[in-house]
Order: sequence, then C-alpha cells, then structure tokens
Amino acid sequence: MPTPSSLHPIFQESRFSMTLLPRIGLHGPLLTSLFLGLTAPAIFHGAATAAAPALGADAMPSEAEVDWEMPAATLAQVPDSLAQAGVATGNRVSVNGIGVAVPWMQRQNQIGLADYGLTDHLGITLLNSNDAQRQPVQWFSSAQTPTFLSAWVQGGYRYLDLVPLQTNHGWSATVQGQTLNVTVPTTQITALRSGNQPWGQRWVIDVSGPTVAQITETAGAATVTLAATATAAVAQSVARPPSGQTPAQITPAGQSTQITLPIPNANARPVLFTLTNPHRVVVDIRTDHLRPVDILWAPGLRWRQQYFMAGNKALPVYWLQLSHREAQTALRPIWTDPTTATGTAPLQTMAQRWQAAAAINAGFFNRNNQYPLGAVRYNNDWISGPILGRGVVGWGNGQVQMDRLALRQTLRTGNGQTFPIQAVNSGYVQAGMGLYTPAWGSTYRPITEAERIVTVRNQQVVGQQSVTGDGSVPIPPDGYILALRAYDTPAPVLVSGTAVTIQSDFLPASLAPFPHIVGGGPLLIRNRGIVLDAALEQFGSAFASQAAPRSAIGYTANGDILLVAIHNSPTGAGPTLAETAQVMAQLGSIDALNLDGGSSASLYLGGRLINRHPRTAARVNNGIGLFLP
Repeated sequence: MPTPSSLHPIFQESRFSMTLLPRIGLHGPLLTSLFLGLTAPAIFHGAATAAAPALGADAMPSEAEVDWEMPAATLAQVPDSLAQAGVATGNRVSVNGIGVAVPWMQRQNQIGLADYGLTDHLGITLLNSNDAQRQPVQWFSSAQTPTFLSAWVQGGYRYLDLVPLQTNHGWSATVQGQTLNVTVPTTQITALRSGNQPWGQRWVIDVSGPTVAQITETAGAATVTLAATATAAVAQSVARPPSGQTPAQITPAGQSTQITLPIPNANARPVLFTLTNPHRVVVDIRTDHLRPVDILWAPGLRWRQQYFMAGNKALPVYWLQLSHREAQTALRPIWTDPTTATGTAPLQTMAQRWQAAAAINAGFFNRNNQYPLGAVRYNNDWISGPILGRGVVGWGNGQVQMDRLALRQTLRTGNGQTFPIQAVNSGYVQAGMGLYTPAWGSTYRPITEAERIVTVRNQQVVGQQSVTGDGSVPIPPDGYILALRAYDTPAPVLVSGTAVTIQSDFLPASLAPFPHIVGGGPLLIRNRGIVLDAALEQFGSAFASQAAPRSAIGYTANGDILLVAIHNSPTGAGPTLAETAQVMAQLGSIDALNLDGGSSASLYLGGRLINRHPRTAARVNNGIGLFLP
C-alpha cells in the first residue's frame, strides 16, 4: 500500500489546495488530417444578395477557432448554497426573448453564464486555456486576438463573465426573478450559401454584423437560430436552391430567424464557428466533427479531446484529466436514486441530482428490470455487489487500485452451520441465496418466478415466506432479507429466532479497505501491461469483439485520473476492447478499466454531455461523480 507521502488526495474526502494540472503528452500518433479540409478552398453554389467573397484559404479559421456543437442541458438546478447575500442566481436565460435552461450568476460587477450557454446559445468558441480563472473566447474575431472572460466554478458549473462582451458589442442584461434577460443587437442575414466538401457539407450565413447564434440538433437536422432578420432575396434563394444542392428551411421568428439544415449522415454532427471581415456564421456538417480541446476547466481538472489512432482507425477521444497535486476534488460513486439501487436515468440527470461537477457512466445493468449488474460500494456499504470476478476500481484514504474482484460471503448460524451467499444487492441471479439490504430499497420484489424470503433483523431471523409473481416484501431498516432461489437447503435451518452473521472475504484482500468501489470490466491495463481477457471475466465472445463507443477510467504514473469516452471513427466503426486498451495506454494509463459502453457511454461536465448529444445517450444505473468545493 502507498506510504502517507504518496497518498492520492483526489480520492480523499478532505479538501486540499490546488496547483496547475500537468499536461499529458501525446504518446500515439494524432490524426490531424481530419481537419485539413478546413484550410482548403471551398466552392459554393448558393445565391447571394451581395457579392460575398468565397470562403477560401485566406478566410479560413485556424484549428483553434473552429467551434463544436454542445448539447443543450436539461433544466439546471442551481444549488441553494448559491443564494447568498448580494449574489443573484437563476437557471433560465432569455436571449432576445428566446428562453433556454442555463444557470447564471450575478455577483459584484460580473454576470456569469454557465460556459455551455456561450457555446450552445450564443455561438461563441471556447479556446484552449491554462488558466482556470481566465477563459479566452473567439466570436467574430481571430483566435490570435481573443476576448478574455473571467471564470469561476461554483455549484458544479463554470461561469464565464459576460460583461466584456456586453461592453464590446452593445449587449444589455437585466434580472427578472430566476431569468436573466440578455438583449443583443439584431442584424440582417444577407446571404445563405452551401457547398459540398469531401468531409460533408458547409453552410455559410453572411450577416451584417456580429450575430448571436444558437444551434440545436434533432435526428437528421440541425437548426441555427440567429438574432437576425432575413432579406426577401435570402428567402427566395432558399426556396429555389440550385440543382443538386441540399435544401435548407428558413423560418422567420420575430427579430430572429431559424435556419434548419439537413444532416444526411447519421455519424455527422454540426460544427459552428464565426468569421469576420466580412461577418459570417459557418456551419459544417461533418463526420469528423471533433475539435481538439485543451482547457483547464477548474483547478486540478482539465478537459481534453482529440483524435487518436488505434487499429488503423481515427478515434475521437474525450477525457477529463484530474490532477493529483493539491486537488480540491473528490470522487464518489453515484447512482439513479440515493434511496434505492434500482432504476436508471440519463447520466446528465443523475449528475445534477447529486450536484456533481463532472461524471462518467460506470457499471453494467439489466436494461429490462433496471437492476445493477456489478460492484457499487459507497462508504463501505454495498449498493450492489461484484459479480463474476470482473474488473473494478477501488479508492479511498488517498489510495487507488484496479483489479478483478470476487466477494465471498457466507451466512453463519449460531450453531455453526454455513451457507454461501451468491451475491449482494444484485440483479445477477443464479440458483442459491441472494442478500438484499436497505441499500436495495425499502422493498424487494422476486426476480425469479418463485422465491422463499427469509427476513433478518438485528442478526436474528424473524420470519420466512414464499413470494411469487408481483408480490413484494419489506426490507427491514435494521436488517436484510435472504432470497432463496431453487435452493431449499437453508430453509429448515433459518427458522424464527435463529441467530445469524455474515462473513465477507475479498479476493484480492487488498481491495477490502477501499470504502468506494465501482465495477465494470474487462480490466484493460494492470501495472503498465495490457491484461485484457474478456473470457476470464465471463463476457461473451460477441461483446469481446464488438466495435462500439466505450467508457473507461485510467490511472497514470504521476497519479492523474482519466475519465475517458471513446466514440465511433469518422468512417463509422467504434473501438474494440483491444483498441480501447491501446488508447488508454497512449493516454499514459498504467492501470485502466473498461466501463459500460455503447449508448451508455456518457461523459458529463458542468451541465452538459461533452462526448455526445443527449438524445443519443441511454439511461444508466450508476456512475462515478467528481465533486468540487
């Protein structure tokens, strides 16, 4: 076990001061060619009301200037702790009368908006940053001359001060109850053009001045809402597109205009950015939509994303890098509802319910009955027990370990008779005896057709009954129930009044001291070596060979923690488990664990998912939450 001097503060409940997070070096080849199309001349076929210049190499943004679409969050709940004297807070913003759910905070001479509010609803690009308190942004300017906004984290959100934008562009902001009303100048759309590119389609919206732009996604389409009116000529050009050009739809909405753009490829997403001289809003519909990001989001927490090569694929990788140096952070398991181990919810909803600043989905579960299928241990209590000797990550008291875990539990009666317990608080059932504690919930409903239920209170059997179908039994708050499934041997012994105890043994024993454990599997990397063995952890062959989006957690040599989501390549295929292990090794992991993937793969940061649109994310049972002061 590590010595006190090497304890990992990110896994401690106590708080520490922070220093700047060290950067991870790129150990594998980075695919930069995916964005080469951004610097190539473009040919446009759309009509314009004025002679608009071609969007060629001389007008193209650098890689750092290209924006990416962020998913809109569910209604954000601002913690009560923010309602301090002299500080106004709310969870709704209205931009020229269009309301969106985004947390905001007014304090002293600053008006802060959650950072995703700027990207999603104003069309502003966040540039790379090494200063958590000072965020450079690009909006109708070059990346070489950014605007710097003060930044602060509170209540799980990162707020960016709007005052410099107000001053520079004539915005105004007023508070009305829980709503921040932002008024921006209305401009005019003078042309709408499009052109096919090797990577997809580019749309260029010419505007008369800096224009606020909001982008939203639905299945097969992206809608850009601009604080601008459209000329009649623009509407006519959209109504009569040139032959071979994919049509758009333009809808006036008072002093705003909605432009709906088709997304013909299921793997494509919109990328929005702005240009100046002349002023333009550009939307690229492309499969290689990831823009490299390297932002120090909070002291000790860095947001990274870029492409990596693995198995001859360019894989988009999104990750949160948690520093071990003076980290004012804590990791804890989170699940759907603190009162029960069962049920599912979107990770975004789950994280906001627990008021986590960041989170990643974690263990497996049964999608039909929504029961957990793997380890979730919180403050030494098994919310759900481990199964099948699968990989887990354990942490606490400044230490972390990843390994395969088996839990051997035995029920012992007062006269020395023993019976094995198959699993604790688990949806994984076999013939035998299952243990269900109050962490499962207030009641237990049989998982199999017919079960015999033994109720224990204060280490003494108080009753026994057969339960079938939709029947249920209460789980006593001072005890537990035992579910006997095709296993009658203990029934005659466990009569009322029988004294019982439970003995638990961890394999390996080194995982026993950890108060927090979360399971996934398979284990990918152990002690710097790839140890992937899906069959050993009783995963099926189809699962082992499948190419799909993945979530994983890694641990680096200098003690950084990596929460990672890997998605489909621009050509459509996602990573296999072997390719996931390769990516985790390239990120510098000396230990790494695969988590639930596919549509479950979700990475949450400060109010939104950063790795996918929320409409594509499945509900999950549990995750790992990151908490900031």
